[in-house]
Amino acid sequence: MTNRGSVLGLIFANMHDSHVADLTKARTMGSILFGGRYRLIDFPLSNMVNSGIDEVGVITKSNYQSLLDHLGSGREWDLARKKGGLHLLPPFSHVGSGMYRGRLEALYGIWDFVENSIADYVLLSDCDIVTTIDYEEVLKKHIESLADITVVYGRCIVSMEQAKCATVFAVNEDGRIYDVLINPQISGACDVSLNMYVISKKFLKNIVMEAMSRSLYSFERDVLQARVRDYKVIGYRHDRYFSKIDSMNSYYKANMALLDPRVREKLFLEETPIYTKIRDSAPAKFGFESSVKNSLIADGCIIEGTVENSVLFRGVKVGKGAVVKNSILMQDTEIGQKCDINYVITDKNVAIGNYRLLTGSQFYPLFVGKGASI
Repeated sequence: MTNRGSVLGLIFANMHDSHVADLTKARTMGSILFGGRYRLIDFPLSNMVNSGIDEVGVITKSNYQSLLDHLGSGREWDLARKKGGLHLLPPFSHVGSGMYRGRLEALYGIWDFVENSIADYVLLSDCDIVTTIDYEEVLKKHIESLADITVVYGRCIVSMEQAKCATVFAVNEDGRIYDVLINPQISGACDVSLNMYVISKKFLKNIVMEAMSRSLYSFERDVLQARVRDYKVIGYRHDRYFSKIDSMNSYYKANMALLDPRVREKLFLEETPIYTKIRDSAPAKFGFESSVKNSLIADGCIIEGTVENSVLFRGVKVGKGAVVKNSILMQDTEIGQKCDINYVITDKNVAIGNYRLLTGSQFYPLFVGKGASI
């Protein structure tokens, strides 16, 4: 194994924003709220820290104010340090770089930062996968197999709709990737990319510089797919629980899955916790006539009505006589008295007046945008 200072982590905060456009109008993919108290970036960032990676760069593109507020100095992840630590990397970071179109252009835009790192290897990750993973095992396989690129994939059942947002690998018995399908028209059991890659810094530099000379920008299409037979691309199969956020429906399902204690046990491990920004909120308050069943209730909530099978973020208020079922209510949402809310996702600071009826469905939950009043 290599020492801890030998890996640089790079997280792409804006990749896949278009897949959940309603949630990324005012924020990055990485700052989407999840599970009552987390943001999606907490998962790759915590996994890196728990794997001993102490230098991490977060590559942003647009709408990253909430991400900056959340990450701060990186203190919650023990990344507020003089050497290494957390680095926020916006576009236009050096003369000649601009708004990038894909992963390769983004890497070129921040290459001075990568070059100045003492790391021998670079770990790339997006924010669309909710999971717990040990990156030390991925790095170990990368080194032992003498791979040019190691990709992390998971085996799962995908629908035709989900495959449109997926990269699917064909893996042989030796773990080598021999074919790459991007957004294929298929369904069934597939080896799906989890958008995590390990590459040596030297090899990554060659890829990025060659891509820029050819005006290429997509890592998946122009490197993995186009050069899969030229490079030694090895797959690392991740067998732990994961969920892929590639639509509003998958976002809803991933949150609802947390109501199952078996899923929480698989995702939140005592030895490798998921860290997040701590807020000094009062404990949740429950009124005398309130009723809560099978729900996640964050601190700062005030519940005076009925809540069932729902995820409530910090500061949510549910009025007297209101019934909230099968819903996700983000931070500081206020539900008035005698409301009936079912299969609804509210963004932050939504106010729903008294006697309102809002209903979606299990497959198409109703979404209410940030700051809306009904």
